[in-house]
Amino acid sequence: MPVLRVMTYNLKGLKLDAAAAAAVVRAADPDVVGVQEPPRGPLGRWRLRRFARDAGLRVAVGHGGARTTALLVSPRATRVEDARAVRLPWFGARERRTAWTRRGYALATVDGVRVVSVHLSLDRLERARHLSRILAEVEATPGPCVVVGDLNEQPGGETWGRLGTLLRDAHVEAPRDGSGGGPGDGPRVPFGGAPAEPARTFSAVRPRRRIDAVLASPDLVPRGARVPDDDAARRASDHLPIVAELELPG
Repeated sequence: MPVLRVMTYNLKGLKLDAAAAAAVVRAADPDVVGVQEPPRGPLGRWRLRRFARDAGLRVAVGHGGARTTALLVSPRATRVEDARAVRLPWFGARERRTAWTRRGYALATVDGVRVVSVHLSLDRLERARHLSRILAEVEATPGPCVVVGDLNEQPGGETWGRLGTLLRDAHVEAPRDGSGGGPGDGPRVPFGGAPAEPARTFSAVRPRRRIDAVLASPDLVPRGARVPDDDAARRASDHLPIVAELELPG
């Protein structure tokens, strides 16, 4: 059966070690990457394109209305359709706001699978309102759909529950027989901690501490999930990526 390899990765603006981040993605060899916190500013577009090239990918959606998200795709992708950025409204959240931190999401249909990259708000009320917009997008998708990203909330919270009514957690449901690579682990510090040291890396996988996710519609069967947790991954970002292999229907 055909398999789509999906990755989610908070790049921290490529401010820590861009070369290490590109190496992590290149080693994972994904078909599509949902990016959170891509590089921004006057050179942001150029830096994202260079990063994609170094990782062996290309930019499908970057900047514009996507704001703090982007989508990268592999040259293996035969069909990339309806690639676009969606700007989310500002609901007066308590987060500090600049032109570069307003929220949005990126989406595209990659070889028949709708992929949505999200980076939800730290503010609970704004997160809930933005999630309603994203769930409407998922419900309007006639075929298979994947939502990837930084939810800024730990499992068991309202966001995970609402997403779970339509999607399932690929990291949890993937086999653990070793064929898909077992989950890694890593310490996590509260938001606002300086991410320069390995000991301050956010865990992508601890059940009570994970905030990143790959969530797939029921017609996509998780066949494996892993969390790259080598030295490069810990130098590249304060988040560890998640890589999931999803069996396509039919």
